[in-house]
Amino acid sequence: MIRLLAAALSLAHINAAFAAEWFIVSQTGRAEAGAAFEVTVIAPAGEALPSELDARLKLEVAEISLTLRAGSAADNGRRTYSATMPASAVGPVRLQLVDRPSNVLALVVARRDAVQSLTMGAGADEPPLSENEPMYFVIGTRGDTTARFQLSFKYRLFDADMGIGEGRPWLSGLYFGYTQNSLWDLSSESKAFRDTSYLPALFWKWERTGERAFFDGARLGVEHESNGGQGDTSRSINIAFVRPEWRWQVGDGATLAFMPKLYTYLDKSENSDIDDYRGYADWRVRFDSGVNWIANATVRYGTASKGSLLLEVFRRTRDVKFGPVSGYFMVQFFAGYGEDILDYNVRRKSQLRFGFAIVP
Repeated sequence: MIRLLAAALSLAHINAAFAAEWFIVSQTGRAEAGAAFEVTVIAPAGEALPSELDARLKLEVAEISLTLRAGSAADNGRRTYSATMPASAVGPVRLQLVDRPSNVLALVVARRDAVQSLTMGAGADEPPLSENEPMYFVIGTRGDTTARFQLSFKYRLFDADMGIGEGRPWLSGLYFGYTQNSLWDLSSESKAFRDTSYLPALFWKWERTGERAFFDGARLGVEHESNGGQGDTSRSINIAFVRPEWRWQVGDGATLAFMPKLYTYLDKSENSDIDDYRGYADWRVRFDSGVNWIANATVRYGTASKGSLLLEVFRRTRDVKFGPVSGYFMVQFFAGYGEDILDYNVRRKSQLRFGFAIVP
């Protein structure tokens, strides 16, 4: 009984506090350092919304005073205000009214300065560990039943706001990448893996932030690919590559990207004729409808007029989730030479597989 009474009193106290509280809300929850941002302030019943409001911005342990100035007339107890986000702000910040009981609004502040001009346009919003190439599992039957799956991630080695990267902002564009691609022979008695490729890479990433640039993004780096085999089954190459990127708006929210990966072989002694089948470029095109469909195409054309084609089509499934991650239904088609590095000079039957992807 006492507990019920205490809970009732507590609930009454909370309701009274909310009834008299001012609220600050944001449509996006984001802002840019040094740029104007907008919030909407909702006043308690009967309270006037002045043309200016004093606010306090908390950056980690620091506090900065801001003046919120009205950008529109009050409407049904709410009014839009704007202010300039301090240039020193970055990452999560908290905003609260001064001299008025209000909630604490959390905002994520991105930097649009020389640091991001040297790295990627949205680098401040990208977590240190993020996706790299598509991640999927697909299965198909033609001749043999095989599955193909790929895992891939990249890790930003330096942070522009601390440590070595603080005084050298260009280092925040340096990444370690890792991709692993496996072919699984489900028709064999032991269900053995036919081959697995391991691809660690070190690269520098840049993305356009201004209006004038020859291309929209680029990667420059070195990459090792091997299958971990021994003797006659051992395959490995080392390459230096550059991957420029161009993107175009081709419809209502749809984008088309061309991102060829151009490379030279630093070492190919275990498979000296691999350029006959792969050439010196992966010609990549990507289409994103902006709604539900994504498609990738990769073409390799070797110096001996032999090559391969990889087509991937993804369908967003926003209502299907594995934990917090949305999924994609996937169809993959491969034709040509060298679906795995072990058989880089072998042409098997073309393969059509179906499955699921986490990152398209």
